[in-house]
Amino acid sequence: MRLERIQAYLKSMGYDYAYSENDDCGGIEFTLRGLNYHVWEYPEPERGAASNVRAWGRMEDFEGDYEGDIIDVMKHW
Repeated sequence: MRLERIQAYLKSMGYDYAYSENDDCGGIEFTLRGLNYHVWEYPEPERGAASNVRAWGRMEDFEGDYEGDIIDVMKHW
């Protein structure tokens, strides 16, 4: 299972989400306040994730501690 920290955060907040995994990359989709959000992980060697959590209409790449960075954005909603 991938994106475990993000999944744990979403569960702790009571948000419903869908998780998928393909080729060792996780994907999460959820709806909040009528908006659809995505977190799509990309593979090694440039492991990271693309997400629209910061700006709903725009995907952004997160690298390094990408799960922590995405969670930090969601904590400030």
